[in-house]
Amino acid sequence: MPYRFTLARAWIFLALMGLATHAQDNVRPEGLVAHENGAFDGYTLIAPLRSNSIFLLNMAGEEVHRWDLEHTPGASTYFLENGHLLRCARVPDNPVFRGGGIGGRIQEIDWDGKLIWDYQLADEHITQHHDCAPMPNGDVLVIVWERLPAGVAEEAGRDPSTLSEHGMWPDAILQLRPVRPNGAEVVWEWHAWDHLIQDHDPNQANYGVVSDHPERINLNADLLTPPPPPAEARRRAAEMEALGYIGGQPERDHPDGKTAEKPRPNGDWLHTNSISYHPDLDLILLSSPRLHEIWVIDHSTTTEEAAGKTGGRWKHGGDLLYRWGNPAAYGQGRPKDQRLFSQHDARWLHGPGDDLRLTIFNNGRGRPGGNASSVDELRLPFDRELGFHRGEGKPFGPLRSSWTYRDDDNFFASFISGAQRLPNGNTLVCSGPEGRVFEVTPGGRIVWDYWNTHKGEKRGQGDGARLPAHALFRATRIAADHPGLTHL
Repeated sequence: MPYRFTLARAWIFLALMGLATHAQDNVRPEGLVAHENGAFDGYTLIAPLRSNSIFLLNMAGEEVHRWDLEHTPGASTYFLENGHLLRCARVPDNPVFRGGGIGGRIQEIDWDGKLIWDYQLADEHITQHHDCAPMPNGDVLVIVWERLPAGVAEEAGRDPSTLSEHGMWPDAILQLRPVRPNGAEVVWEWHAWDHLIQDHDPNQANYGVVSDHPERINLNADLLTPPPPPAEARRRAAEMEALGYIGGQPERDHPDGKTAEKPRPNGDWLHTNSISYHPDLDLILLSSPRLHEIWVIDHSTTTEEAAGKTGGRWKHGGDLLYRWGNPAAYGQGRPKDQRLFSQHDARWLHGPGDDLRLTIFNNGRGRPGGNASSVDELRLPFDRELGFHRGEGKPFGPLRSSWTYRDDDNFFASFISGAQRLPNGNTLVCSGPEGRVFEVTPGGRIVWDYWNTHKGEKRGQGDGARLPAHALFRATRIAADHPGLTHL
């Protein structure tokens, strides 16, 4: 036991110091380092970011099945009731979009690795990224970037000093109905660009008082948070590129190939990195780490209603029904009120009772007091008849999480990562950059701890460099009696 914790602390220290890449093969733990009573029995699904293979592991951390595929992940992967995989996959070298979590295609794969559905959603106008969400009727919700010219963004009220030739990439949600093997029908859609407010320029569209419209998205809200220093921004970009998380080629600002001192904006305004669907209430949960917020929107609308502010079960069209994490983004708080910091993987919790609950992986980059990650559970201010509520002139509650896991000495993931609430009440945590997956009890005791041994490869830009990478976007524990595991 002391040896295990010594290794873990050494790895975390090196990672925070930026030295882990060079030392990981010597110091980083490998494989299963803990399996104690109380762990939820099942199999763990992982898809390393730089690997074309997806792995199913038993409780001993041993591979029991794998899928060898043509493309690396476009972030998320799901295991379906029929034993198939639904996943986002990378389309290499997108002509326009280059950002963390880039994907471009949605695939369904059977147990034997056969492609059942392979739909490409990537061109110079639109591309899928980060996440998708399977629906009970077989449809799939996907997150996409849409490219808008800089002039359109300026006319909508965006601060023009922040724009470049990339324009802006607002996010949209598309509901796809698969037309196998390679097609899809868009049967519903929601666009963030339809729900704007701005107080930057009274001569442009969407002008108004931000604090009077919490249901709207402040077009300049991301500018309220100071950007990291240029050197830090380049370091983060290099780290993500090394892990296979950024697509395309590195941008150059000078003919001689030298990187500019100040990186140019790439248009990724919201960077929505997770989507979760609540079928009973027909609600969609989204995570925007650029604004340090989670949002809830109404899926019961028609596409026409989703573009406006009326209609649907909750009578607000496609406007935001709920938001949490950074009330300054809608003029109802100060920096000290911020609770989310570059978060990932917001998920609905489904269970008995009328409470509406969710979990979030709160990466904690820039958290006051120092970088520190946490997994947080929230109980939302929600009535199944009346919807979401908040006090007049106050931010949405709750004031604090109802449960939190945090271990500042041993646990920090600056990006990617996720958490899954298990049927026994434990939580499976994926600390993504280091490829660590561990299970904690409600009291915070680690009962299962695995460090990914399956390496992808980082292909250097122009120099052919190849570096090992264990990074995982997420991990999923599948119950031992899952109906999709009949082949094991």
